[in-house]
Amino acid sequence: MDQTNFDLDSKYIGVLPIVNHFLDRLRFKELLEKYLPPTDKRSKITPLRALDLLVRSIITCRTPLYSVGEWAKQMVPDLLGLRSDQIGLFNDDRIGRALDRLFEADRSAMLTDMVVQMVGEFKIDLEQFHNDSTSLTLHGDYPEADGHTERGKPTLEVTFGYNKDHRPDLKQLLWILTISEDGAVPVHFKVADGNTQDSATHIETWEVLRRLVGSPQFLYVADSKLCSRENLYHIHEAGGRFITVLPRTRKEDSQFKKWLRTNTPDWQEIVSYPHPRRKDGPPDIFRAMESPIPDADGYRLIWFHSSHKRERDAQSRQDRIVRAFKELDKFKAKLEGPRCRYTTFEGVELAVKKILSDTGAQVWISHQIHQWKKERYRQERRGRPGKDMRWRRKVKLCFRLIWEIIEEKIQEDTLSDGVFPLLTNCGGLPVLDVLTAYKSKQPFVEKRHDLLKNTLEVTPVFLKSISRLEAFLFLSFVGITVHALIERELRKAMEANSIEVLPLYPEGRDCRAPTMARIIEVFGNLQRHILSRSGKTIQLFAPELTDLQVQIMALIRLPLSV
Repeated sequence: MDQTNFDLDSKYIGVLPIVNHFLDRLRFKELLEKYLPPTDKRSKITPLRALDLLVRSIITCRTPLYSVGEWAKQMVPDLLGLRSDQIGLFNDDRIGRALDRLFEADRSAMLTDMVVQMVGEFKIDLEQFHNDSTSLTLHGDYPEADGHTERGKPTLEVTFGYNKDHRPDLKQLLWILTISEDGAVPVHFKVADGNTQDSATHIETWEVLRRLVGSPQFLYVADSKLCSRENLYHIHEAGGRFITVLPRTRKEDSQFKKWLRTNTPDWQEIVSYPHPRRKDGPPDIFRAMESPIPDADGYRLIWFHSSHKRERDAQSRQDRIVRAFKELDKFKAKLEGPRCRYTTFEGVELAVKKILSDTGAQVWISHQIHQWKKERYRQERRGRPGKDMRWRRKVKLCFRLIWEIIEEKIQEDTLSDGVFPLLTNCGGLPVLDVLTAYKSKQPFVEKRHDLLKNTLEVTPVFLKSISRLEAFLFLSFVGITVHALIERELRKAMEANSIEVLPLYPEGRDCRAPTMARIIEVFGNLQRHILSRSGKTIQLFAPELTDLQVQIMALIRLPLSV
């Protein structure tokens, strides 16, 4: 047979059928059609198609805007809702202009419609929410991101703030996320100016959730930034419920730790959890007691004690003291060296305090600085000194540093190792439920932050236009929502079918909590091939699914015909 003029078209399918299925259930395309401004009829590619493609790229394979078109060329066009001749039309300019159109749209109303559709379609329970924020660290100056009004809409200010990525040298935005307790599914987000204080965002977020639920009767859980009198009063007076951590700056914290020095707390064991890393390790035993010192505002204050946290607190204190000793030893060697550049007592004192502050050991280490004058004589001119040689007297301040551990302070702090307080207005809620709501569920918000930053790789951002950046972050929220929904559906199906693990990890190792990132890898190499000759299709080679892929498709109730 003549083998010339044969063409083999190989395209990736990947996880796109699953992603498309969930985007369809969210009616994402219909939302774009509803809210995007009218399209110029001369456009070869509408903003709707560009954004529809971009959100699939964000979900499955994060790539810069300039390479989204290259990614699309590797995929089956039908799964992207495109024709083959449209794939080559995508470039960063066209996608950027589509982001401009999304910025002009009413994204707040679009978000509300999407969440309402999601809650109804997936039966998301809205009894409990968890809120937290993180920094979106940006590289660059962003001189035009100064909060100005652009095309009739206010923009964000990219500026310096309290950076949670430990990069105070870089500008940032503040990402505020709220998830449902049911499956850790995102239900609301907001991006604020880089210098926004977390405590100032909770009332607005809570009001949005109240409108979404239709009543204030839900549990709102957040970290210590929620614990301001204004925030708690607003929620309590409106009939809402909250759980938060009492900050260490509140007087109730110091009063209780002072009470511990002279009193024996009546701890009641409420639960124990197995060791997170070692099967044969000691369990984490939690004890609790209602506070003997009432909260200043009359809310319910519960103190908890964790055996694992007690060990971590003790180890953390020891590590800080050891680091401080090492740094002080180095500094002492500089002071006593022949080329010491410290000439004032104030300069030495400032350097020692900085060492103790940087290591966090200033509470447990005391220090003393001794100084004396050392005289030195030097002849005024060169040569062998004689009876007429004049000598110049020079006085230099010398310092000696002495430090020691404050044993009494360590013993006092040991009494409060493993102790932490939770504040709530839920008077009838069992103590164990209060603990579970915060300890077991609140970390899921951090998981969603990790998904945003590391899996979807939202930072570093390759956009310098603040309006396009805001639109891109909206699509990123859609991305983490789709991830969360797929994970929730798969895990609920495993529970319903009494399946404890799936062999999703490399080498077929068991996975108890499947993530979308693992599903993307499992379906990553799925392809279809078309053999053609002179433009005529001869044979279609459909993909062959593995048993694991078939099982996943069945669990999320997706037919193999897709």
